[in-house]
Amino acid sequence: MEENKKLDLNTIIGFVLIFGILMWIIYQNQPSTEQLAAEKAKSKSEKSVTANQQSIKEVASSFQEVPKLNPTDSSQINVLKSKLGNFAYTATLPIDKTGFTVLENDVIQLKIANKGGYIVETKLKKFEKFHKNSKKIVELIKDNNSRFNLQLLTKNNIVLNSSDLIFEPSFVKIGENQVLTMRLKAGANEYLEYKYVLKPNNYMVDFDIQSQGLSNSLNISKPIDLQWDLKTYRNEKSIVYENRYTDIRYEYEGGKESSVNDGKDKEEAPEKVSFIAFKQHFFSSILVTSTPFSKVKLYSNKLVNDEKKDTVFTKQFKATIPLAFTNGELNHKMSWYFGPTDYKTLKAYDKNLDKIIPLGWGIFGWINKFIFIPLFGFLSSYIAYGIAIIIFTILVKIAMSPITYKSFLSQAKMKVLRPEITELNEKFAKDPMKKQQETMKLYNKAGVNPMAGCIPALIQIPFMYASFQFFPSAFELRQKGFLWADDLSSFDEIFKLPFNIPVYGDHISLFPILAAIAIFFYMKMTSGDQQMAAPQQEGMPDMAKMMKIMIYISPIMMLLFFNNYGSGLSLYNFISNLITIAIMYVIKNYIVDSDKIHAQIQENKMKEPKKQGRFQQKLQEVMQQAEEQKKLKK
Repeated sequence: MEENKKLDLNTIIGFVLIFGILMWIIYQNQPSTEQLAAEKAKSKSEKSVTANQQSIKEVASSFQEVPKLNPTDSSQINVLKSKLGNFAYTATLPIDKTGFTVLENDVIQLKIANKGGYIVETKLKKFEKFHKNSKKIVELIKDNNSRFNLQLLTKNNIVLNSSDLIFEPSFVKIGENQVLTMRLKAGANEYLEYKYVLKPNNYMVDFDIQSQGLSNSLNISKPIDLQWDLKTYRNEKSIVYENRYTDIRYEYEGGKESSVNDGKDKEEAPEKVSFIAFKQHFFSSILVTSTPFSKVKLYSNKLVNDEKKDTVFTKQFKATIPLAFTNGELNHKMSWYFGPTDYKTLKAYDKNLDKIIPLGWGIFGWINKFIFIPLFGFLSSYIAYGIAIIIFTILVKIAMSPITYKSFLSQAKMKVLRPEITELNEKFAKDPMKKQQETMKLYNKAGVNPMAGCIPALIQIPFMYASFQFFPSAFELRQKGFLWADDLSSFDEIFKLPFNIPVYGDHISLFPILAAIAIFFYMKMTSGDQQMAAPQQEGMPDMAKMMKIMIYISPIMMLLFFNNYGSGLSLYNFISNLITIAIMYVIKNYIVDSDKIHAQIQENKMKEPKKQGRFQQKLQEVMQQAEEQKKLKK
């Protein structure tokens, strides 16, 4: 048994022979150096073909009409070309499909992607967005919130989207200008081209669309559609405030300006459009054209369904613009503006872009353009913005003080005449027409114009309305603090409420409270004089009761509606009412003397009545005719 467990000599010799035979077979089948080189070249070629086919597959996968390709079957290239036409040529070029090019100056940074050839990221380097925990640069375009596309119609009537195709970039610097050319090639000398030119310290980017030789690839019998979409990011503290001033603005028909109505699914179709502005409260994305677009379709949709909740986007904007071929080619010169919605900045481009800022129509806009903007701009260039608002308000009120004086003087005269007017009301209680005639005679004899108190008040209204347009549009106030307000362009929250009050909101702002208190005392101060000056007329509402109601309604309205408004406007109203109270106090107690006014009126009565104006004469004639007709009827 022990001998059977040992290896004999014959077994060992057999194992050695078998091992030797195997080694000889392996040696004989080893490839030569030439064979190894050939195999390596073959492998490299197969990998190149596979990669090329894969790039074609990536382009083709964007189109539903193109079936899935077999990346190892070179015959599929012809299939792709039959579907995409000559634009399949781009897929064979060595372009980084995920690459991009950055254009940058001191104020703006743009990122243009090879896929689609359009701007996929825009940063405004000098401005920060509102953020609770950290500072972030304002980005108008990022994370696919914007899309720029041309719908291309091939010879075989297949629609291709330029945003899905790969452009070849070419970047050069010409002096201080950065020039980027993006070409979508249909052949060595056939292409669609986007050209971007960024100048130093400039928010405007020159943008040209042109083509060469595409009549061989495209159906050029009708215009192609340019599609521009943008979802606007929230950048400011108040969602309510920002959303209110975010809309589409445009210029059309040689200088007219308009906007797309706010709300859900709003559309407009203007003609001869010079620019389209996707305007946010303090920042805008604007497409400007050298040759007006013949017709444009604009679409706006409100994305904020609940303003009490935090949100990322405010509005969805879309523009569809037909671009016509000229002599078989595209040739359109345009510009992009990505920057602040600031009056001075936009005005400097001399393209009417400042029209997108809602300064008011007619006289209201003139007051803002020629008085408020220059005056406030001058003051804020030397002193802090909060102090500038106070001084600005003081100067405006001082300028309006002569009008305030005339208004109060008229009220004082009417107050002196009230006993006599009351007597006339009682004497001719049953004859309203006669009572009106006698009252007018009394005014004329005493040298008192009952309209003198209304006209000064009417003159002040345009300035008041202009201020309501100016302060919400004042870009200078953005993120500028004063006292407890950290941003004069937004509300000055001093306390966060654990619940939401309809209309009022979920916080308490202090400047609206101060403005409401000032309005209360101002109305309390003037209502008594107005009641004394305006005696109760038969058939007219009780003015005394109405004034008492308004004393309380006006401050409440100020509290409710201004709680979410910019604190700069509330500060202006607070200071304005304080100054008005002070001016009225001085006029009432130190300038206007009721005894002297009474004596002057009595003296006027002794004189011959002044010649009536045309309006008064006409009114007197109408009243006399009415009185005669009344007698004839009797």
